[in-house]
Amino acid sequence: MEPSEFIKIASVLVFAYLLGSMPTALIVSKRFKSVDIRTIGDGNMGARNTYHSIGPKFGIMVAVIDFGKGALPVLLAYLLGLELGWQFLAGVLAILGHDFPAFAGFRGGQGTASTFGTMVVLFPLPTLAGLVFYGGLYLITRKSNLSCAIGGAVIAGIVALSQEWLLLAYAIAVFIFIPIKLLMDSPRRKAIAMAKSSRS
Repeated sequence: MEPSEFIKIASVLVFAYLLGSMPTALIVSKRFKSVDIRTIGDGNMGARNTYHSIGPKFGIMVAVIDFGKGALPVLLAYLLGLELGWQFLAGVLAILGHDFPAFAGFRGGQGTASTFGTMVVLFPLPTLAGLVFYGGLYLITRKSNLSCAIGGAVIAGIVALSQEWLLLAYAIAVFIFIPIKLLMDSPRRKAIAMAKSSRS
């Protein structure tokens, strides 16, 4: 690998993690409510908790920015002509940055919006279809995790039909990490719920 190519790849990957580490929901919650979003609502540093705990317009703002945090590094890797594997890694690092942000004590969210953002660049049409299912089901059920799971299944199914096996492997891997991160955060969420019940 040429030194210039190494520098280009390393720059994209570092950028992906650092951009992912921008704690959008935390910034919004502190700016507008002077609270840490990770200590209110369900404790998740993401758009849904911001929507319910801070306000709808702030939740939408966080969702759009977090989506862009996932999409931009992958798009940059693509525009710079990096191979698909490096595009995958840029997406993974953007998600990991959101989940374990360097700028917020490595205590981040689940990465749902950022995950969708990475995929809209890698396979746009399946991702848009999955987002439609996710949004429609959420409006009906008001259950984000269920809607996300079904939206993810739609994306994986469409990608599988195209027989793009590397893209399918990426989709499955990043979606599986969402419930894993939810499980990792469960002790903190339980502590928040207990604190709420003790105050009531």
